[in-house]
This record gives sequence, structure tokens and C-alpha cells, in this order.
Amino acid sequence: MQLIIGNKNYSSWSLRPWLLMEHFSLAFEERQLWLFTAQMKEEMQRFSPSLKVPVLVDNGLTIWDSLAICEYLNDQYLEGKGWPQAVADKALARSICAEMHAGFFAVREEMPMNVRRAIAPITLSEQAMSEITRIIAIFSQCLDAHPEGDYLFGEFSIADAFFMPIVIRFSIYQIEVPRSVEQYLDRMLNLPAYKTWQADAMAEKAVIEVAEV
Repeated sequence: MQLIIGNKNYSSWSLRPWLLMEHFSLAFEERQLWLFTAQMKEEMQRFSPSLKVPVLVDNGLTIWDSLAICEYLNDQYLEGKGWPQAVADKALARSICAEMHAGFFAVREEMPMNVRRAIAPITLSEQAMSEITRIIAIFSQCLDAHPEGDYLFGEFSIADAFFMPIVIRFSIYQIEVPRSVEQYLDRMLNLPAYKTWQADAMAEKAVIEVAEV
């Protein structure tokens, strides 16, 4: 398999399937393209009609969009372990991933993912604060329902991979959260797969000015 991704420092969408694959020790080749460059657009024409990362190429099949990639990996390589096993949990996990996938625009706009950023708070809009409240409610609901585990649904799942960029944002922008959520953030930030991503991101030199908030 080959996974085409963007800058590790900035590309939240790339992180999601990469983290899932790395956490479950799937064998894949990583191909990195720098975001917002003429070369990227040129290169992406070879891989995806959307011209966006991430893209998974496997046995002649091309899958773009982070959620579609995670679903494919779950079906093809994880024997369903990418989602919680209980029907109700699986439905909730899919719902919150879809909500993450299609929403929280103020958080995305005002709090760009930037792994290298010095940890410090910023002034946020009312809309961003409202979205943060909703995200904290999601975390709390899932964690309270699965006190026996370390992750949102007990075992690590696609839901955790999907919310990893939010975990990073909450850390670098110093968002206050309840103790149980704080413990979850700490576990995620110390996930071995993420530590590998973080080290690579810190070593990158490229700068995207709009993400340097």
C-alpha cells in the first residue's frame, strides 16, 4: 500500500489514516507532498481526481478522502477492528466521525493544526467556543460510557484517529477541559504512533503562513 500525505506539521486530514495504519502496524509506503505548491498539484493529478491528500493506493485501487480510506482499511485489513464491536457504539462512533468530517469550521479556521507551534492560548470567537463545548461533550460522553478503556470507545478506533487533530489543537492552544478529557488527551499525545508523526513534523522546515496563528 502507498499513502500519499501532506506536511506532517499541518495536514490534519493526512494524519487520520496515517495514525490508524501506524497504530495497527499495517505495512505501507509513505509518499509526502508539500501542501500549497505547484508541484503538489502536478503530482496529485497522478493520484486523485480531488487533487487533495490523503490518498491511498492499494493493488491498483485508489481511495481518496480520509474517512473513505479508514473504512477501506477497516474492511480490507483490520477485520472490523477499526470500529467498536457493539452495534450502538459503532453507530455512535460513525456519527461523531461524520460530525468531525463535516463540521467544526470555526475551530478549523481559528485553530489551524500546527504541531511545531509554541503552546499558548489565543482569543477565539463565540462560534469556536461553542464548537469546543460540543467537542468536549463528545469526548465526555464516550469516555464516561467506557471507563474501562483508554480511548473513546475503550479500544483504539477510527474515532480516536479522527479526533487526533483536535487533541493536538486542544493541547497547543491550551483549551481547558475536564479532568477525564485531559487524561484522554495525554494518552493520545503519548501514543507511540503519534510520537513518530510529531518527531517528523518537528523536523520539517516548510512554513505555511496562514497556519502560523
